[in-house]
Amino acid sequence: MAKQVGSAANRPNDLRHARVLITDVCEVAGSPSLIEDAGEELAQAGVIEAIRRHDNATIFNWLMDAVSYQGVSNAAAYGYIQAHGNANYGRMVASLRQSPSCAKLTSWWHFEQCGFRKTKFTCNNRRHIRRCPLPKLPLRNGSLNQTAYGLFLFMRDMCKGDFVHWIDERLSCTGQPRPESIIGPLRNVPGVSDKVLSMTLSMMLLAGDPDRARWIAAGAHMVAVDTLVHAWMSRTGILKGLDAEHVYGTNCYAPGGCANIITLAASAIDATRFNPCFPAVFPRFVQHAIWRFCAQWGLGQCNSITVSDGTACKDRTCDLFVLCDHIEQPRIGPAKV
Repeated sequence: MAKQVGSAANRPNDLRHARVLITDVCEVAGSPSLIEDAGEELAQAGVIEAIRRHDNATIFNWLMDAVSYQGVSNAAAYGYIQAHGNANYGRMVASLRQSPSCAKLTSWWHFEQCGFRKTKFTCNNRRHIRRCPLPKLPLRNGSLNQTAYGLFLFMRDMCKGDFVHWIDERLSCTGQPRPESIIGPLRNVPGVSDKVLSMTLSMMLLAGDPDRARWIAAGAHMVAVDTLVHAWMSRTGILKGLDAEHVYGTNCYAPGGCANIITLAASAIDATRFNPCFPAVFPRFVQHAIWRFCAQWGLGQCNSITVSDGTACKDRTCDLFVLCDHIEQPRIGPAKV
């Protein structure tokens, strides 16, 4: 378990080194159009209009598309959805209209430990499986089938059929809008990770409605740590310097993990100099800059293709080469988040 970053106060040089590196990566790879781009994507998917109309159906369909991309390449996920389709709100309503025999589908509070496995066609309530609508969804794996019904029941029961109003209420319950007040309850939906929740919801909160200031404040602090972001923080020596080395996964969101460090560094970076419309403290922008610096469809400067696992980077053309500690990066297995 990573140690809490607060202890870095005793190592000011290491903390300063992290802040300088993270500030420089924002200069090199930060996207001034981050919120604008998110808004365009939301508009194309009909989500901005759905927020205005409190339309659960469109938001559910959009969220299911987003979570379906976890665990495999974007191309593989897209190809599967194009060939087989995805969970659809209307179909979910119809499938539950005639009270399925399995009690787990009665409500959100009953839906736990479903255990459906597509490959073996089994679950934790097998005597109902032949009549259960959950296995009939043509999704890529059994976990996604559980996600679809879990998310639907959450939005129907926990949110009382109005996801937008639920977010409004959750963010108004605290003095300062806290991302955890949204992500915390949704973390109980089977098969969704902190990374996917943060990445997807931050887009919706930042660009869904410019008049919802609490949404923007919460979305700005949602940090999504993937393997690229984690590996960059390891290669540069940030994690080692702050005594925060850890294996990629849930520890990235633990006290002292990657998300914590990024948020701490972002507090010292005025994001309005990248775009005057940005929130001044903008951890999501900082995290996105790190990801964009590394991603092949971004700048592609620091990843396992350009720096082979088990070797130190020797690319002196990199803008951050002088500051970087060039720590060899071990192979990272599939994320378990």
